[in-house]
Amino acid sequence: MASCVQYRLIIRDVNTLQILQLYTCLDQIQYIEWSSDSLFILCAMYKRGIVQVWSLEQPDWHCKIDEGSAGLVASCWSPDGRHILNTTEFHLRITVWSLCTKSVSYIKYPKACQQEYVLAPPGRGVSSPSGMHVRDQPQCATYCECCTEIWSAVVGLPVPGGGLRLVQVPVLRMSGIAFTKDGRYMALAERRDCKDFISLFVCSDWQLLRHFDTETQDLFGIEWAPNGCVLAVWDTCLEYKILLYSLDGRLLSTYRAYEWSLGIKSIAWSPSSQFLAIGSYDEKVRILNHVTWKKITEFEHPATITNPKTIVYKEVEKSPSVETERLSFPRRALASSLFSAQSKYDISQVPVSLQYVKPIADRANPKIGIGMLAFSPDNCFLATKNDNIPNAVWIWDIQKLKLFVVLEQLGAIQSFQWDPLQPRLAICTGNSKVYLWSPAGCVSVQVPMEGDFQILSLCWHSSGDSVALLSKDNFCVCYLEREEVK
Repeated sequence: MASCVQYRLIIRDVNTLQILQLYTCLDQIQYIEWSSDSLFILCAMYKRGIVQVWSLEQPDWHCKIDEGSAGLVASCWSPDGRHILNTTEFHLRITVWSLCTKSVSYIKYPKACQQEYVLAPPGRGVSSPSGMHVRDQPQCATYCECCTEIWSAVVGLPVPGGGLRLVQVPVLRMSGIAFTKDGRYMALAERRDCKDFISLFVCSDWQLLRHFDTETQDLFGIEWAPNGCVLAVWDTCLEYKILLYSLDGRLLSTYRAYEWSLGIKSIAWSPSSQFLAIGSYDEKVRILNHVTWKKITEFEHPATITNPKTIVYKEVEKSPSVETERLSFPRRALASSLFSAQSKYDISQVPVSLQYVKPIADRANPKIGIGMLAFSPDNCFLATKNDNIPNAVWIWDIQKLKLFVVLEQLGAIQSFQWDPLQPRLAICTGNSKVYLWSPAGCVSVQVPMEGDFQILSLCWHSSGDSVALLSKDNFCVCYLEREEVK
């Protein structure tokens, strides 16, 4: 696990949190990212246009990349973990630096697809409004409302195939770059002569494989299917339009649900690549199939749940009851959790009316529509959040194509993410509790932290045995016990 405070990079053992290495960078670190094999870690200092790379196997080895007057707005690893892609200011070019041969390649005309600044940038190839996740795992959905705040700690979990990445200051997300899951190809969104293009590169030698224009007015995001055979390209939110291209650049299908209204807000591929879920501003999720690329169903998010077969879990809070003999305790953290309000879930009888927030019509980026989407790793469930109903998580049964469970929380949903190995969903709402749901039920867990620990985002370890919980100023790791098979 990697964390940083100002200009210091700290490497810890993920199981014991013991400090293994301590590195000192040239300036305040604004972004960190593990290489795919967890042998290297890059630290980006955007204000100075510098990237420093450190080796865990050889602590004395380090690398410094200086973009000079071109500046630096984004940096990321290539899938092989031996090349670094830096995007210069004004998106004039992408510079590909090789750690093995020390060679440099340049890619012109990259497009900044999503002009929004977030505290937790997405994984490679994910360009939905959701903010943070681990590459090559099911997409999490998190969005930090306080995107103008500055974080004092940055955390990363080294995992096979990627790592958790958080930043200290708002940065522009690199949604115009998408890598296939096997790491063989990269898709890059480009803007030339007021038109959108896609370039496909071979990651082994960075040779151009295909180059084609897209039928978009203002390309907003791109994302590969997990099998690497289909690339989804969608247009600006002003127009509902998603295009599906093959690896050789052929247009397979174009889908438009409606016209003359705000369109696509988020998308998510199923792990099997069989389904593409599209969340839109009309508060619906539409599911496309991989055979005909036609809609097979759509999920609505009404403010009132009337179906008696839908289970509605409602979080309720109660004041703690403390026995007299338990009032003597040695640790302040235990005292804080002991006297904090406890919560549990009750099953509500339908019909159930959920808290509905009417969006402000005269403001940009209205809080309306499906802002979060995430498939479970077994392809059986889809978790969604409708921004109009900020306190609810909707869990859909993909096999039966119907609503399965609704979790109604006391606070607004800040983040949720599936366990990478099983259908278990972790949720946080900006308080000191983490909520876990599985088909067996759901539970509320109080985090025994000292002081006011407000969890704003979370991320699972690749083993599913632990989850990192992050607040504005602190982080902790929650370890889950495995059930022994009798």
